[in-house]
Amino acid sequence: QVQLVESGGGLVQPGGSLRLSCTASGFIVSQYWMMWVRQAPGKGLEWVSFLNSGNSKTVYPDSVKGRFTISRDIEKNMLYLEMNSLKPEDTAVYFCANVELGGLGQGTQVTVSS
Repeated sequence: QVQLVESGGGLVQPGGSLRLSCTASGFIVSQYWMMWVRQAPGKGLEWVSFLNSGNSKTVYPDSVKGRFTISRDIEKNMLYLEMNSLKPEDTAVYFCANVELGGLGQGTQVTVSS
């Protein structure tokens, strides 16, 4: 059974940083394509990072490129999203997802505000 639990969100000022964590169970993170998506208030889901299982290639949309970094810890079976230079428009609920098996966790709220 695929389970994903996100943590690490919070309130941060513009320009600040946060590190989100995703604890996975029921599968091995390194064997699957993984991604982070977010949902801002009143909007649909937006992908913000992609991690290839095979060659560890990462992909980001222009909106976060250079500011966000997706990574994984094989030993801990966890996924991370390092977010720097945060902007108010990054405010959203962030979810990790297994691209191939599907499913989202409960999400973690990130609020960027002064």
